Amino acid sequence: MQMRPSRVLKKMRAGEVATCVKLNLSDPAVTEIAALAGYDCIWVDMEHVPHTDTDILNHVRAAKMHDMDTLVRVKRGSYSDLIHPLEMDASGIMVPHLMSLEEARKIVYYTKFHPVGRRPLDGGYADGGYCMLPPDEYIKQANDQRFVIVQIEDPEPLDEMEEIAKLDGIDMLFFGAADFSQGIGTPAQFDNPRIADTRKRVAEVARKHGKFAGTPGGVGNFDELANEGYQFISVGADVYGLGLYFKEIVEGIKGTKSGSAKSVYSGK
Repeated sequence: MQMRPSRVLKKMRAGEVATCVKLNLSDPAVTEIAALAGYDCIWVDMEHVPHTDTDILNHVRAAKMHDMDTLVRVKRGSYSDLIHPLEMDASGIMVPHLMSLEEARKIVYYTKFHPVGRRPLDGGYADGGYCMLPPDEYIKQANDQRFVIVQIEDPEPLDEMEEIAKLDGIDMLFFGAADFSQGIGTPAQFDNPRIADTRKRVAEVARKHGKFAGTPGGVGNFDELANEGYQFISVGADVYGLGLYFKEIVEGIKGTKSGSAKSVYSGK
């Protein structure tokens, strides 16, 4: 038996750009819609969204039905918070707010198997084929087909970013502009030139040390990000898309004759 290969890693290792969409809603039907639309990966958030482990497991199962990867942004907590999504057979995890080289070393230690790290070895759940994948193959395939991302979204780790990118076991640096803008004292001012400069540097450092680079983007700057060296670009979000769609409908109704007329039931 073989662990399901990562679609994202396959594309990036072939020199292509993998696409991702962020999901905040817990219904796995949203995952299926994203898969049917053609995304390579969903990003399910546990940092800001109160998903349960069952929610994550259902997203992973729905994604696997369509050969789509699941990335889980984990909670900052114990080592169990890091490895549970992997044991549910998520293709990757993303650790928010990496602050130092020492922290990056600990992440590798707990999320990669020997000889890279010392991730707790069990194999009794989905990613290990419920003990049907031999332990030596489980270790080998998990290290090769599952990815660990650290988010560079604060100024603190920048001085150590070269050393972080050199670590065997860190597969991707992911630049987050929103929190970085706070960290440099200009919250949500995305035209600050330091943001663009840092974004370019993150990609340069990642590629220099044989790692991948990821960041959020849009249709308008997708080619620009790809040209900078980003091979993992998260485009869109379920709640944002639904919000725009619902607002468009409501505004459209207001522009109709019936929608703008005073209600005969209101007495006004």
